[in-house]
Amino acid sequence: MTSAMLSTHPQPLRIGIAGLGTVGASVLRILRRQENALAARCGRTIRVTAVSARDRRRDRGVDLGGLAWFDDPVALAKSDEIDCLVDLMGGSDGPAKAAVEAALFAGKPVVTANKALLAAHGVALAELAESRNAALAFEASSAGGIPVVKTLREALAGNNVSRISGILNGTCNYILSRMELEGLTFEACLKDAQRLGYAEANPTFDVEGFDTAHKLAILTSLSFGTKIDAEAIHVEGISAITPLDLRMADELGYRIKLLGVAERTKTGIEQRVHPTMVPKSSAIAQVMGVLNAVSIDADAVREITLVGPGAGGDPTASAVVADIADVARGTAGLPFGLPIARLEKATRAPMQRHEGGYYVRLAVADRPGAAASIATRMAEADISLESIVQRRSPEAVTRDPGGRSGAPVPVVLITYATSEAAIRAALEKVSADGHVAEPPQVIRIEREQV
Repeated sequence: MTSAMLSTHPQPLRIGIAGLGTVGASVLRILRRQENALAARCGRTIRVTAVSARDRRRDRGVDLGGLAWFDDPVALAKSDEIDCLVDLMGGSDGPAKAAVEAALFAGKPVVTANKALLAAHGVALAELAESRNAALAFEASSAGGIPVVKTLREALAGNNVSRISGILNGTCNYILSRMELEGLTFEACLKDAQRLGYAEANPTFDVEGFDTAHKLAILTSLSFGTKIDAEAIHVEGISAITPLDLRMADELGYRIKLLGVAERTKTGIEQRVHPTMVPKSSAIAQVMGVLNAVSIDADAVREITLVGPGAGGDPTASAVVADIADVARGTAGLPFGLPIARLEKATRAPMQRHEGGYYVRLAVADRPGAAASIATRMAEADISLESIVQRRSPEAVTRDPGGRSGAPVPVVLITYATSEAAIRAALEKVSADGHVAEPPQVIRIEREQV
């Protein structure tokens, strides 16, 4: 390509950053460090000219001298001092939504990492962007430094995607990895994750699956050309996972991962977030620690898996800067790859119709007939059992060497493929029979590689 074929622009692209946390400071550093390289690649200079944050006095480890400061991010979005707003504030409403709307209404491109905002208002914001001929880019919203948005929207444009699944939250993957490798409890691993900065002081959003659900809602829209429907996602977290569950998974040839899964089914688009047993031989099972991974099943490429850092200042900033570069080049496309009018309202596939294998752990009274009664209830629901495993804890054996104390013991059932509705109905009857001492633990099994 000759230099004459490169687009050039006499004026720099002036960036306003709203939100100067870890990611915002990293974006500022990368843009300064890569200024010459980006100018050569984009045909114009990219410069941060203004910022907005809540606390002017905080030391962010980056020089803010010479930048215009705005206490109000909406005023930043409307300012004549910027050409492009970069939203790194977070939150589905409030200042983030108002600032993004203000920038788009003014015809200014917006780059955002805000998955909560997009999950709640992505279609409306994309419609506004389209009407004002402004770009809305969000590579950093779904898997940190992994370029999954561009992959779905651009690289796989010639494919029909049938399924997307992945590890979309590094906090949960870190906790499950530590629990498995070191035999620690969820509570111990969470405390350590908070100490290391991998988990927030209030970790509910991460560990109960809501962060993953927001990201999955965005990826579902990109994969299937549908309007975002975050309310359709079945969400479960990892707080109930125990070391025993991880040991049993290991014995059975699986690992437990918190997965977000979206796929076309006979009844519609199924979206779900929950702990899942995946085969140790699968690519996704090898992803440990704080890494993320996304697997895409499509007709032409078959299956591809992208692995990389899903959070952190520099990885997320890398994705933000990639979007800024597209804006500078003038190549930022339609937010969801299609005109908003062509996005379909997806038919929701009820979770009760989900089909697959199940791991069920029950705390069963150690008395004659209990296990047989449970097996009978499963048979009545047309559920075939692949195996039944009973485990007595070392403490129980010490207290009662001969067994039969009546104290609850763990009983694990592994089913062949069945429906969610059948499993839930059978377990309701098992609980009503009085043989179990606590709510059952149910983990879905992915027998095929994901």
